[in-house]
Amino acid sequence: MTEPHERWLDQDAGPLVRPYVMTSGRLQPIRGTFDLITLVEATGPAPMVEIGLGPEHLSIVRLCQVMMSVAEITAHLDLPTGTVRVLLGDLLDKGLVTVQEPQPEIDMQDLRMYQAVIDGLRAL
Repeated sequence: MTEPHERWLDQDAGPLVRPYVMTSGRLQPIRGTFDLITLVEATGPAPMVEIGLGPEHLSIVRLCQVMMSVAEITAHLDLPTGTVRVLLGDLLDKGLVTVQEPQPEIDMQDLRMYQAVIDGLRAL
């Protein structure tokens, strides 16, 4: 156990990989938008080796053997959400995951919804 005042320096800190290295500098996924509540599920077991995929990609496929949200994946991997979205886009493009986007409960273009809100406010 390390002392609270002890600092890790150089080799003691272990390998450090910046998120932009994992995504090859990309900021947006090549496919999909991936809201935090988007559900992701692997289409099969994680491949042993897949060209163009890093260990983080394979970790996502292993995690998503059971459907989970983007927020949960982000928490499990302890990575920034933007990085996870880019990695998920790669996996979606290769067909290794499927996504279930959240469905809005109401159609914002439906005038009946606005009329119901106005009627409700008038009733107050």
